[in-house]
Amino acid sequence: MPNVSINWLAVLVAAVINMVVGAAWYSPSVFGKTWSKLVGRKMEDMRSNAGPGYAITTVAALVQAYILSLFVGYAGVDTVARGALVGFMLWLGFAAATSISDTVFAGRPWKLWQINTGYYLVVLVVNGALLAVWR
Repeated sequence: MPNVSINWLAVLVAAVINMVVGAAWYSPSVFGKTWSKLVGRKMEDMRSNAGPGYAITTVAALVQAYILSLFVGYAGVDTVARGALVGFMLWLGFAAATSISDTVFAGRPWKLWQINTGYYLVVLVVNGALLAVWR
């Protein structure tokens, strides 16, 4: 594999973007109410012990941003469009493709898959673009 330099500030900003998009995406005014109904939980119940969830999600966002930065570097892209394409391809091949099997075999609603993978689509495309130009 080629040696890729990592812009750690860009990775940190990408992780923050991930968290901000998630907070908006799963807010009651966007998809939060629908999502909570589909998973069978109340928003209030999830807020009561959200600390560990946010901690794990933050670490996952950092890992995702770092790995995405590596892929952008390996692909040698340096434009917004090509970075977004790398993010889209990773979403399609990994987030969308793997989670659809879980959805089908677990008998989960199609709408739940759309909400969850839509979030990752937005995050990976936006962060792919960001990480491509902020090297």
